[in-house]
Amino acid sequence: MKRLKEVPASLDLQPFSLWLRAQHVDHRISIEGDSQVVWLTDERIEADVLRALEQYMEDPQLRARLRDEPPPQPTVRAHWQPSPGQAPLALGLIVVAALLAWFTGFGSTGPLTELVIVNPNEWPVETWGQRWNSLLGTLGEGQFWRLFTPDFLHFSISHLIFNAVMLWFLGSQVEIRDGRSRLILLAVVSSLSANLTQYMLSGPLFGGLSGVVYGVIAYTWLSQRDNPRFIFPPALMLFSVIWLLFGLTPFPQQLGIGSMANGAHLGGLLGGLALAALASVPAPGGASR
Repeated sequence: MKRLKEVPASLDLQPFSLWLRAQHVDHRISIEGDSQVVWLTDERIEADVLRALEQYMEDPQLRARLRDEPPPQPTVRAHWQPSPGQAPLALGLIVVAALLAWFTGFGSTGPLTELVIVNPNEWPVETWGQRWNSLLGTLGEGQFWRLFTPDFLHFSISHLIFNAVMLWFLGSQVEIRDGRSRLILLAVVSSLSANLTQYMLSGPLFGGLSGVVYGVIAYTWLSQRDNPRFIFPPALMLFSVIWLLFGLTPFPQQLGIGSMANGAHLGGLLGGLALAALASVPAPGGASR
């Protein structure tokens, strides 16, 4: 984060911080001895925020107005999108998926049996009971990576591009708005719920970040309702549900789209909804006093 300005500890910065939050300005306020330090995430708006801070410091009436009046309703700047340096985790997930897609020839070569959730050459996976016992046996051998590696397998360039675009569009916003730890938790929860659901429904031969993408969509949609802070097209959730239902019909096969991992989509969706419903929203910008 960029160190913006040091101000006296006696100055009440809480109204200014609340105003910044309403503007979706990611920031943090730390205490250093007898001073407070304002930190800023996006250096592109440094001059504007500094000018606003100096006006706040110099104008007692402005301070009183911000203290006595509730902050304005948040508005999202439609052009805003993090840079790669601001969301390295979201970018890293995409890069790993792209590298593994290339390494495995989009599912045609490479050690696929070491990356799917259970090795079908070593374990029976025909029935639900067999799949459950095979999963327990695989985890009992310490192969925990298999719970997550299916996310990074993709079987076509269009499959990879769609997931990468959606993960970057929303995942990067979660990383910078709610914090990197929240995106990690969201990715883990939606990955587990998606991969386990898909595996139990169809077996181990599946892959893709679609489950995580559905989890991110569901999380941003539900948490956005009470605390608007993301750029989220209203129709995106409806389209996602329609696409999920479309995958349950014979039409994808008839149209040449191929088999869709509907269990992963459903599991990721439920995982994202659950996290949004159960977890508190981190303070915007990590502001602290």
